[in-house]
Amino acid sequence: MPVPVMSGDGFILASASPRRLQLLAQIGLTPDAVHPADINEDPIPGELPRPHALRLAQEKAVLVSQMLPGQIILAADTVVGVGRRILPKTMDRAEAEACLRLMSGRAHRVFTGVCVIDADGVSRSKVSETRLKMARLSDQSLNDYLDSEEWHGKAGGYGIQGKAGAFIPFISGSYTGVVGLPIYETAVMLRTAGIKI
Repeated sequence: MPVPVMSGDGFILASASPRRLQLLAQIGLTPDAVHPADINEDPIPGELPRPHALRLAQEKAVLVSQMLPGQIILAADTVVGVGRRILPKTMDRAEAEACLRLMSGRAHRVFTGVCVIDADGVSRSKVSETRLKMARLSDQSLNDYLDSEEWHGKAGGYGIQGKAGAFIPFISGSYTGVVGLPIYETAVMLRTAGIKI
């Protein structure tokens, strides 16, 4: 992907997620450019879900900031954790089924790390943690969801903003954080970086 040439204090979203663009639009923000960061997202051996989400957000922000110095960079990463286990961003049906069966009838947590680097290179980071419970899934409900393919590329194999929202009877924390960008925390950090909201 070509690097956009920016001047002044541009606002760059270091993510290809359309959901993050939609969430920013909710608070009236449109990035000047979208520049996804290509990093290795594999967990470090022994890494827990919360520090994993934070590290990935920070690495993405730093990488794009190095490419586009003097800009305001926003990066985020969402991780689903069951206990100490980090669930993958599911890329095939079998992987999605395994994740959903693991969460079926159980509580899990969603961590979204957010990192903002301002035009002076000052970095601020935060992790949003949300606790959820997934209903016990019948084979029919599970297979219908898998047939929808909404799970593709999503952390833990589901997106709460889609059909899987019907599987979540309990949530404590940030709904927008589960979708992919905790809006309250992000807005505070962007204001501190000089963006008017």
